Amino acid sequence: MVMLVSPRRLALLAAALLAGCAAGGAPGALDTGDGSPAPRLTAAGTYLAGRFAAAETDTAAAADLLAEALRLAPEEPEVLNRAFIAAVLDGRADAARLARRLPQSELAAMLLAGTDAMAGRWEQAERRLRALPRSGAAAVLQPLLLAWTLAGRGNPDAALATLRPQIEGGNLRGLAALHAAMIADLANRPREAERLARIALSASQEANLRMIQVVAGILDRAGKPAEAEQLLAALAAAGDELSLLAAPEARRRLLQARAVASPVEGMAEAELALAGFLRGQGAPELSLLLSRLALRLRADFTPVLLVAADALAEERHPESALALLRGVPAEDPLSGVVALRRASLLDRLNRTEEAVAVLRALAEAYPSSVQPPARLGDLLRARSRYAEAAAAYTEALRRVPRPEAEPWALYYVRGIALERSGDWTRAEADFLRALQLAPEQPYVLNYLGYTWVEHGTNLAEARRMLERAMELRPQDGNIADSLGWALYKLGDLPGAIRWLERAVELESRNSVINDHLGDAYWAAGRRIEAQYQWRRALTLEPEPGDAPRIADKLRDGLPAAARP
Repeated sequence: MVMLVSPRRLALLAAALLAGCAAGGAPGALDTGDGSPAPRLTAAGTYLAGRFAAAETDTAAAADLLAEALRLAPEEPEVLNRAFIAAVLDGRADAARLARRLPQSELAAMLLAGTDAMAGRWEQAERRLRALPRSGAAAVLQPLLLAWTLAGRGNPDAALATLRPQIEGGNLRGLAALHAAMIADLANRPREAERLARIALSASQEANLRMIQVVAGILDRAGKPAEAEQLLAALAAAGDELSLLAAPEARRRLLQARAVASPVEGMAEAELALAGFLRGQGAPELSLLLSRLALRLRADFTPVLLVAADALAEERHPESALALLRGVPAEDPLSGVVALRRASLLDRLNRTEEAVAVLRALAEAYPSSVQPPARLGDLLRARSRYAEAAAAYTEALRRVPRPEAEPWALYYVRGIALERSGDWTRAEADFLRALQLAPEQPYVLNYLGYTWVEHGTNLAEARRMLERAMELRPQDGNIADSLGWALYKLGDLPGAIRWLERAVELESRNSVINDHLGDAYWAAGRRIEAQYQWRRALTLEPEPGDAPRIADKLRDGLPAAARP
């Protein structure tokens, strides 16, 4: 059977029709997406469907449906407010028209202030911002946005004075100092910009990507290029996607232009700061709202595109996230970070070969960076392409600049890939090297100890390692399973059952752990309990090769060769 209407569209129509029936909707025509007619929706039905779409973060459907609901019920305040939010979330130009009907909305006031700023109506933008309440999100954004409107009016002194109380004390000292530094930089005051940038760095517990990008550029323009380079080079130590910015291929591009080229862009920068904070606090919808406000001011603002894409991905919309990042040009300083994010999104959509191609191209574009081949190895390993993953990790290790900088994690993941591809000799060497670099790393202790147990070698040492791993991660069910399995192999059935039962408590939906506990029960003569665990293991998506083996045990019992 061919389905002509998407499941989500059907769900929206069903929700709307139910509400429409409850409200006594009259028959009519509605486009279902395949040209076939459906009953006309009432305002209540359309509104409900729009709320459903909004809850599913289907921003396009929500904006369409709530706009229609507002047409049918133009005087309903709740419908107006929801239609406005949906228009903002979907990046609709119509949001400004709706905002003018919401004089009490802080979000509407910020959007209209941005609209005024883009049109050069700085005095009107200032009036809107001064009227914002000093609580909630507005308490964070109001002084920053107000400072940028004063800069837009050609008064950098007043702009800096607006931020001075926050710079002199308070939780927002670092953020206020960073924006003051950008205002001074834009006003061609390099010494003042440098002073304020240093305050921003010292006041921040952890400098983020954007702060480092801004401060490095200011230091470079203030005649401190060595310090700027040193600040960017420190990103390499992070070992994550930010290390791409420290690569020679990206470093100069990052310093060439000001992070903020106009007061309007400064307002977008302020909205970016709060959007990033909200995403980190687990509020993706609010983060997306602020991101959309920033993108209205600066449509090609890559840091905002990244934050918005992350928010959409967290809300289970990788397709929309991917679409946001599609237009970032290769010459953008953050294009490498964007490529890593695109590869991850493509893989989530099961477009794995496209993701592999993106990462291979990135590895060529950044020949000194460890991240592209390391991420390629992670992707291939997750897809059970272990030999290819091992080769990618080998390339990543080749790119590590100094032996003393070798990361234990790369040896660990390459060891897993080698072990899964059947090359135990090389895998064991990698695990041992990882332990040399990180002797107390519980995951390395666990993997090597468990594999030794499976191979029937070094059992006493494996037990010691697993006991230590358990001390380090007492709530890790996989490590508890490894320790219990080692004790089983050593013939300590009471100890094995104790730890395997603990493992099942911690990881109740793990097929392997339930299977292990079944073996231990059988060996201890607890046959009914063993069969229960094996049956449960079969319901928990066992590996393809494990299912027949577990089924054989259910039929014939535990083979003598598998008993301790």
